[in-house]
Amino acid sequence: MSKNGHKSPIHRSVPELAGLPRPLYARVESLPRSAATEWHSHPWAQLSYAIRGVLSVHTARGRFLAPPLRAILVPPDLPHAVISSPATEMRSLYIERSAIPWVAEHCKVLEINPLTRELINHFGSLPAEYDERSADGRLVAVLLDQLQAAADTGLFLPWPTEPRLQPLCEALYRSPDLPDTLSDWAQQLALSEKTLTRLFVQHTGLSFRAWRQRLRLLSALPLLQQGERVTDVALACGYDSTSAFIAAFRRHMGLTPSAFGEQHGQLTAALPPR
Repeated sequence: MSKNGHKSPIHRSVPELAGLPRPLYARVESLPRSAATEWHSHPWAQLSYAIRGVLSVHTARGRFLAPPLRAILVPPDLPHAVISSPATEMRSLYIERSAIPWVAEHCKVLEINPLTRELINHFGSLPAEYDERSADGRLVAVLLDQLQAAADTGLFLPWPTEPRLQPLCEALYRSPDLPDTLSDWAQQLALSEKTLTRLFVQHTGLSFRAWRQRLRLLSALPLLQQGERVTDVALACGYDSTSAFIAAFRRHMGLTPSAFGEQHGQLTAALPPR
């Protein structure tokens, strides 16, 4: 949908690689429009990172979201799809399984510090067959050490596999501003409120209210990075009160929506011209 960056993304191809030429391989892309891959997997890990824009990785377990200074680490062999917001500068790192033995079974959204950001950016300029015995090889070792030490931010939305919850979650994901209450959804799905509440906790680990709030906050990130006004973002994401949106955003994200937008603007301004 146009409100939160999920509407009509263009198709983004997945490289057909028989193997990686080195333990670490970079893919550098400029994506002016919102783009998405088909669901796929590969025998290496993938770090999806945007130096401009917001990325989302979908798996059966959840929706993982990464604004700048965050990156999504996808383990080997895990089916996933990657979606980018408009005007994204993407840096994908493909990492041989043997080079990342500490990778978890599920995706993680990692905090990317300034050093790691610069290492990723510089590595994208190296030849695919870099000399592993040179300074380039030592840079790769430092980059992998930084990724291993990076904190897990928990920026993801648990996604239920329970079929009865799928229509509800898909509808809210497309339109986070839908006002329907738990009682409304229970009636639409021919379930009792008690059953719907139990299913949400059982299959997402969150209550319906907590799940929807997390969805709304994550949906706000692409809009804020595009420079939308905080009041407009609050309304688009289902908040009746701008102050309530600001308070919830600060509580869960650690900064205000305005500060997030300013942070993204500073990062973008520091980039070389496209």
